[in-house]
Amino acid sequence: MRRGWKMALSGGLRCCRRVLSWVPVLVIVLVVLWSYYAYVFELCLVIYLILYHAIFVFFAWTYWKSIFTLPQQPNQKFHLSYTDKERYENEERPEVQKQMLVDMAKKLPVYTRTGSGAVRFCDRCHLIKPDRCHHCSVCAMCVLKMDHHCPWVNNCIGFSNYKFFLQFLAYSVLYCLYIATTVFSYFIKYWRGELPSVRSKFHVLFLLFVACMFFVSLVILFGYHCWLVSRNKTTLEAFCTPVFTSGPEKNGFNLGFIKNIQQVFGDNKKFWLIPIGSSPGDGHSFPMRSMNESQNPLLANEEPWEDNEDDNQDYPEGSSSLAVETET
Repeated sequence: MRRGWKMALSGGLRCCRRVLSWVPVLVIVLVVLWSYYAYVFELCLVIYLILYHAIFVFFAWTYWKSIFTLPQQPNQKFHLSYTDKERYENEERPEVQKQMLVDMAKKLPVYTRTGSGAVRFCDRCHLIKPDRCHHCSVCAMCVLKMDHHCPWVNNCIGFSNYKFFLQFLAYSVLYCLYIATTVFSYFIKYWRGELPSVRSKFHVLFLLFVACMFFVSLVILFGYHCWLVSRNKTTLEAFCTPVFTSGPEKNGFNLGFIKNIQQVFGDNKKFWLIPIGSSPGDGHSFPMRSMNESQNPLLANEEPWEDNEDDNQDYPEGSSSLAVETET
């Protein structure tokens, strides 16, 4: 009976947590809708409305894509099979467990390690983590090329939507800047007493204040992520240096400025400003600076690793040469 109450309480708390997680998104949506009303209907700056709506459409489009693009999870190839999972959990000898994971890692293109040099394993998802993959405690899943979990989009930012998130930041900065610069003349009129409507005065003051406040915070955040993209790093990698088979290397994925940008936005520049998927690869493996073209097929413009049924496929040496330990 007590167990049933605990399960019901836990389920209720999870439900409340899901509902509350949408509060930041709701706040942003309400602020944006109010800004649209204040700018279009109250101030009615007709001469600016065409460009305003163009920016607004891309801002809303990228925000939508950031929220509703699901985080991409590792391929089934990285998961322990049902039989292997039972064997792993029932095995009491740590050295045997490690050997089981070593055998699995031999078939996978994994080059990053834990701080102690072990193959990265998620004991919650029961999978060997691909390079740059991390477990998100909020989403309760492993996310490919995870950057961070953002409460303002109520979503995990990773391989599937990092491009959309960057575009959302860029169009947000442009949106706030455009509103602030076009409303500033009305702000001057307010101080001169040239605005007879009290309601217009409120909208002018508050619209300029909100636009400037969000502009400053968004510029800082957008600038930081631009720096990350230029170095081909994620937020997690900026705080914790990735460890490779050869040891820690903070610039392990840095391929040069242009190639780093292409790793997020793709090779075709006409898609860079449009929120459609164009990031190269499958999110499971990435080109690395420490490997030359003969060692790394991704740098040699060959076909990237793909999931297939050939369990005997060979991968470059070093994938599983180190010991393995469970990463919590």
